[in-house]
Formats: sequence, C-alpha cells, structure tokens
Amino acid sequence: MCGIVGIFSWKSTSPGIDVPLLEGMRDAMVHRGPDDAGVFISADRRVALGHRRLAIIDLSPAGRQPMSDESGKIWIVYNGELYNFRQLRTELERKGYRFRSDTDTEVLILLYKEHGKAMLHKLRGMFAFAIWDERTGELWLVRDRIGIKPLYYTSVPGSFLFASEIKALVKHPQVSPALDPTAFYHYLSFRTTPAPMTLFKDICKLPAGHALLVGADGQLKLEEYWDVLDAVTPLPAKSEDEYIEAILATLRDAVQCHMVSDVPIGVFLSGGVDSSANLALFSQLTSQPVQTFSIGYAKEARYNEFEYARRVAMMFQADYHELRIGPEELLSFLDEMVFHQDEPLADQVCVPLYYVAALARRHVTVCQVGEGSDELFGGYDYWRRLRRLQRFNRLMDGVLGPIRMAGLWAMAKTGHSTTKHYELLRRSAAREPLFWGGADAVPEALKHRLLGRRWNGMFRGYSSYEVIRPLYERFREKEALQGDLAWMTYVDLKLRLPELLLMRVDKMTMAISLEARVPFLDHQFVELVMSIPESSKIGTGQPKYLFKRAAERLLPHDVVYRRKQGFAIPLHEWSAGAIKTAIRETLYDFCRRTAALDWENVAAVLEGGRDTIAWTLFNFALWHAHWIEGRAVGRVLSLASGWPNRT
Repeated sequence: MCGIVGIFSWKSTSPGIDVPLLEGMRDAMVHRGPDDAGVFISADRRVALGHRRLAIIDLSPAGRQPMSDESGKIWIVYNGELYNFRQLRTELERKGYRFRSDTDTEVLILLYKEHGKAMLHKLRGMFAFAIWDERTGELWLVRDRIGIKPLYYTSVPGSFLFASEIKALVKHPQVSPALDPTAFYHYLSFRTTPAPMTLFKDICKLPAGHALLVGADGQLKLEEYWDVLDAVTPLPAKSEDEYIEAILATLRDAVQCHMVSDVPIGVFLSGGVDSSANLALFSQLTSQPVQTFSIGYAKEARYNEFEYARRVAMMFQADYHELRIGPEELLSFLDEMVFHQDEPLADQVCVPLYYVAALARRHVTVCQVGEGSDELFGGYDYWRRLRRLQRFNRLMDGVLGPIRMAGLWAMAKTGHSTTKHYELLRRSAAREPLFWGGADAVPEALKHRLLGRRWNGMFRGYSSYEVIRPLYERFREKEALQGDLAWMTYVDLKLRLPELLLMRVDKMTMAISLEARVPFLDHQFVELVMSIPESSKIGTGQPKYLFKRAAERLLPHDVVYRRKQGFAIPLHEWSAGAIKTAIRETLYDFCRRTAALDWENVAAVLEGGRDTIAWTLFNFALWHAHWIEGRAVGRVLSLASGWPNRT
C-alpha cells in the first residue's frame, strides 16, 4: 500500500516542475509509505510523479516506484494490491514479456502495453494508479471497481494535480483550501461527500469504477468502466444448498487471494459472524496461527464483544490480541483524526478503528477486515423495516395521497417536521425511494434549520435527492435486477461503502502504515451475491438469512445467530463529560465566527440527544477550523473544554 502524487503541466508555456515542491507533496503522505520514496521527472519537466512505498510484495529495491517499462516511455505510480498478478504475469510471459521484478506494479505496466485501457477488465484487486504515456502525451488515472482506494485531483492554471490524499494537493501553492457549499449540504445528509465532490472547492475524488483521461491539451474525460448493474446477470433458479456452496467457494477464493503477501498478515476480529467467518476460512488456508485483533471499551462493557472474539479465536487456534479504550483516547486522537481524514468522515467508528489498527501494526503489516457483508446480504434490521414500509407504500400508493398530506401537516403542526419519521413521509409523498443509503443522517427539514440564514437561502427548494435521483433512475432501468434489497445494496455500493466505510478503513489504517483488505468486497464475490434472487437472500426475513445459512458450515450455531451488536462506540455515555463540553463549545464557537450553521438549532440538536447528528456537525467544525481557517484543532478543543456551558 502506498501514497501516489503527480503533476502534469500540459501547457507548454508553464514553468518546469519544481522537484522540491513535488517531494513536499509526496512526503505529506509519509504515513502511507514509510519504507521507500521515489520521484520521476520527464525530460521536458512537464510531468512529475512521486511515490511513498509501504512494501508488501517484493520487498527488494526492484519494487521502487515510480516504475517504467524497458523503453522508459510508460511510467506508473500505483497504490493497491493486484490479487491475480501472478496469473496475469504468466499470461504475459507466454506472450514474450520479460520481468525485472516480482511486483504486481510491473504486471500493470506490461498489461497496459499489451491491452491498453482494456486491461482494466482483467484486474482483480484494490487499486488507484496513474499511468503517464509519453507516446500519446496522456495521463490516465484509475480507481478500483468498489472504491477501496481513494484518488483525488484538481486543476490549476496550466497544470493537473493528483494524489492519494488531499493534504498532498493543498501543499501546492496554487491550491487554496476553500469550502464547497453544495458538498457541505450533501455531507449533512450522508455523513460524507458523494463523489466526485469533496468538501474542498475545486478538488474532486475519482468515483469508484471510473477512469479519468487527461489529454495532451489538459482536457479531462471521465469514464465509468464498471457498474454492478451492468456486470450482473440474475442466476437461474437453484436450490438453497447450491447458492450456499457457490457463496462459500467464491468467498474462500476471495479470502485466499487476499492473503497474497510477502509480509505478516492478520484479521480484525469482532466476534460477529462476518469477521468470524473470515477467520474460519483464513485458518483453513494456512498452517500458521492467524493473528487476530479486537477492540473494546474500558468501562462500557455492554459495547464489548470480547467474549465471542476470544471464543472464536480459541476455536481456530489463532493468536488473539485485544485493546480497550476510553473517552481519553477519543479526545487525544481528534487532532490526528482531522488530519488523516482530509475531509470529515462523520462515523464514530473511525476512533476504535484507528486504535485497533495501531494494535495490529505492532504484529503485522496487512489485515483483512469484514466490510461489505451487511450491505450485500441485508444485514441491518432497519433495512428489513424499510423494505416492509416501502412495499406497503407501493401497495397503497393509490389511496395514500390524502393520508400523506394530512400526516405531513399534522407532524409539522406539532413540531415534528425535523424527525426521521417526517422525512420518510415526505419522501413517500414526493414519490422518492425511502432508502437513501445506510449513512442517511440529517433529515431535509432539519438540515434547512441547521444551516445559517445566508446558506439556507442558497439551498431553498434544494434536496439531497439530487444525489440519489440518477442512481435510482439507473437502477430502475435495469429490469433484470429489481427489488428493495437490490436497491439498498446498490445505493450503498455507490455511496456509503466507497465514500464512508471504505474511506474510513483506508484513512485510519494508512495513518498507522497498515494495509487493510476487504475480501467480502472482492468484485467477483459482489457480482455473485448480487446475481442471487432476492427471495433466496431474504429467506425467512431474518437479516443476512442466506449468508448465515452458509456460515453454519463454518461456525457454531450460537455464534452465527447471536443478536447483531455492530461496531459502535459509547458516544452517548462518553458525551456526559469532557466530550460533551468539547462538542458543545466547539460548535458554539464555530457558529459564532462563521455563517454556516445556526446556533439556536444546533443547540436544540445537542439538547435532544441526537448523537449521530451532533458528531456530524462536530466533525465538520473541527475540519473547517483545521483545513479552511488554519486553526490548530488541539487549541480549539482546549479553549472549548475550558469554557462554561452556554444556553
């Protein structure tokens, strides 16, 4: 895993690229690659590529990047892992290609020489890379199908810039950090910004499954090369046992592929069915004890899953490691969190994720994690409730019109227009899908109250359905893949997974120089699961019915069917002390010095105990202080925690 950066001065009158500038941008990401660093500068000084290396495959100097083909005409900087690189290497060797290293990076270069841009359809892995082709004068950027690895870009007069992290881009003197108001509006809805937006004005992130071609004249051409709707053909009717066998075989293959490494590798283990199944398959594929890592809390025992994690680890004779944290660790980490996130990821799990990554890094360099299973198999109980509500909504659509309007009027009249229930009724009345993603945070009516007066006027009549609409229209066009569960999985594959859950995994693990891999999101496994009829996945209606039936063949019944606990932090309990003061006073000071939020309505959210929304606002205020205002987050927090509470 690595950090990549580049500058392409497409305008011939632009001054030559400054090497110390590129190195400074590159080394802003030293945590992504502490093992090595490299730079390529073209002969005309119009193209510069930089790389920070975390050595995983071929630890020798032969793996140094930027890397070129033998002619020196094609150069690559690459972040990720290509799990089928040995198979692809064999195919290339049969065609006469010769290799100078044992890396997957060199496989990518020669695949490009052989197949051009069609190479993308041969790749199995997680990746973000850039290829400079001197023959055509073009720069080509690619992000993997699911969006496991991030890639950001921006343009300044005469030049195009890209990097694995935004902090590298803002090191460029022509990039001035500024807030994008529309991205902020959508951030409040989704707890992250939907691609290609970021909270930084004029800085974009490459969407999952997309490639960006920068022409010799600086023109940008964005193309989508993979969408699960296009990749899936529903399977013919099979028995439940046949589906289970296909799931286990494909997942076992994915876990094995994700084990490729020349450094130690382990597993994050919560004790839930996903991580336990991952460990079960991993242990079948190795003769060595698997290193496992678990996180919990020092005083809030009801949030902990150590009992199950220890039991599963013992069952598979794994080496078990655990860590407990408290509110002190949260407060002490906030400064680093804001720095490493680049833009706020309003998911409290960033905190324990960072600490379990730090625990793992003491023992291994790579870890497998369990993201994706819940989204593929419908693992959330509220998904089941929303499916039922959506089904009722369709069945009664012809007679619900007056009832909807009466309900909206009554809830508004009684002061409930800012609740989630009102928002669902509003969507129903507007003929919008009820489900907007698993990170659905601030209802539209509440959002308009929270925004400051000037900002509220800017977005009068606007809704985050503008993000959902093109996804829903595209989904509805795919007649072969319909159903409420399929829609829920699709929208999360396009939004919540790549831009929140996987982004938090990337940012928090790479902050500690640990590579994280997600076998449940291997694209072949995703395509298989999406091709199984919804009725078979839902079965009796229990969340993750079909996956749990498959997991019965790997794990004890009570591990498979215990109540889902989820990976959460005791924010409500922790918010009774210093954290509550820090959140309240930071937001008060932010509202006092900016026009973005209205303090009176922010205070109502805090007093109402709406912890998820409070955390979303708090993350934004800290980000704004650090990245836009240039204020030290530690200083902001120390001032806030010393102030008296305000009403």
